[in-house]
Amino acid sequence: MEFHDIKTRNELADFLNIPRKKLSYILYKKDINTLYTSFEIDKKSNGVRQINAPITELKKIQKKLAEALYIHQKKNKRRKNHLSHAFEKEKSIITNAKIHRNKKLVLNIDLQNFFESFHFGRVRGYFIKNNNFLLPCEVATVIAQLTCYKGKLPQGAPTSPIITNLICEILDQRILKVARKYKLDYTRYADDLTFSTNDKKFMDLQNEFYNKLSGELTRAGFNINEKKNRLQLRDSRQVVTGLVVNEKINVNRFYYKETRAMAHQLYKEGEFKINGEISNINQLEGRLSFINQLTWYNNKIDGEKHHFKKLSSRELEYQKFLFYKYFFTNPKPIIVTEGKTDISYLKAALKNLYSEYPNLITKNSDGTFELKVSFLNRTKRLAFFMGIFQDGGSALNNIYDFFDSNKSTPNYLSYFKKIGKKPPHNPVILMFDNEIKSGKNKPIGNFLNHTKLNDKKREILEDKYMVNLIDNLYLLTVPLVDGKFECDIEDLFEKNTLAKKIDGREFTKKDKYDQSRYYGKEIFSKHILENYTDINFQKFKSVLNNIDNIIETYNNEPMGSEGYISKSSAYKVPLGV
Repeated sequence: MEFHDIKTRNELADFLNIPRKKLSYILYKKDINTLYTSFEIDKKSNGVRQINAPITELKKIQKKLAEALYIHQKKNKRRKNHLSHAFEKEKSIITNAKIHRNKKLVLNIDLQNFFESFHFGRVRGYFIKNNNFLLPCEVATVIAQLTCYKGKLPQGAPTSPIITNLICEILDQRILKVARKYKLDYTRYADDLTFSTNDKKFMDLQNEFYNKLSGELTRAGFNINEKKNRLQLRDSRQVVTGLVVNEKINVNRFYYKETRAMAHQLYKEGEFKINGEISNINQLEGRLSFINQLTWYNNKIDGEKHHFKKLSSRELEYQKFLFYKYFFTNPKPIIVTEGKTDISYLKAALKNLYSEYPNLITKNSDGTFELKVSFLNRTKRLAFFMGIFQDGGSALNNIYDFFDSNKSTPNYLSYFKKIGKKPPHNPVILMFDNEIKSGKNKPIGNFLNHTKLNDKKREILEDKYMVNLIDNLYLLTVPLVDGKFECDIEDLFEKNTLAKKIDGREFTKKDKYDQSRYYGKEIFSKHILENYTDINFQKFKSVLNNIDNIIETYNNEPMGSEGYISKSSAYKVPLGV
């Protein structure tokens, strides 16, 4: 069913997968206006913004309607929309600003009371008259009832952005027609209209253009906020939706310096403030991510090649933050595995053996599990900034470098210990398959060569399958089992588990194989995780014991410089005993 097939209120409810009685209850038993909470937020400029947000009961319905409208809009677009950049997927203030980069003139026009301009009758009429909908009066009325608060689209409802963009599509095309006549580029970010040009003649034509633009906006039911109109010349700072666009796209210097100061305060004091209020680390990461998104875009324009060891000063600030978040103040012990499927095996083993490892995992009363350790998700961001690529052992080499003062990368471990005067919160555990005796060509061999692990620590590693490297950084390997010369993590499974056929195919550990006869590690790991209750994980206990031991000793005992832990003031024993 499509929107244009809907003929009644009940059919709309079915289309949105909402119980008919519930929709009727919301519309006629409840007063829609009582289903909102109202509050104010400070604007970047002076004043406050009124937010009217629906409560959960109504918000769920609005979200379903909004998603249906987005899908319908996408299906019925004849051309890509390069004009509207707010509330659009894959659009942002960056895509809005880049159109106006490096121009002689930039003109900003602000619409007054944007959301309030979309009243009940306007919303209802759009869905009745627009050729992409042509809905019956009853259905259009219900949509308007569901999306309007006190007769207008509220700022704070999930349906308001998509409806404003739908209604403004025709307006955008009319404004574009006027803009082209005066050789102007045009974009709109909600109520913020921007025009730019390299045509010197525009200075003589700006009043004429402004009058025609004002006429189109008045015709569409909008008023211009005259106080916010700005004509910006190249020799001044040109700003579009908060971004400087004179040459490259950038945040203003104050925003960057303020963000850097927040980060410094966090590293030094363990907390920071935004607008005088204590904020969380995710808010700071949002600011740093945004700044570096612009850096990435500018590098792309300039054709600059990237290497995580040769970053700009702004990129280094983000790199420093990422180390702090994942490897210094990590709220749980974090495990970084050589292979991505290893994580599934370890999680399955923990679930199966949860009663034996209460320090690593607990089972809730509802049957769900809560891990007390975390596994590093190798994102593209970590690959870009820290060389933690999405698979393979080289990523673990790169993590090590940030701990070792002898490497060319910044020694963030020493920096954070010095500035905050506190040790790292939890251990970081790097885990490899046990191929030590196979030589330097294996990932663990490359790692040992890269770190120049001394003979004493290497002896501990080969004996106990774990060793402390530097401070809160540990190395862990799969144990050798069944008299084998080397072992990968799959060797810890029983033979009957490894012999499991799926869709008539056998399991193989090889990277390249005949897919008609074999299946690989990814399918096998999913099978293990889905069937963890029926699998024997006894050989995994050595790994889990070592993880448990590392965490316990790091949290409770001082660590010696040679890979030893102090069990008491009277004696020392090798790590793992």
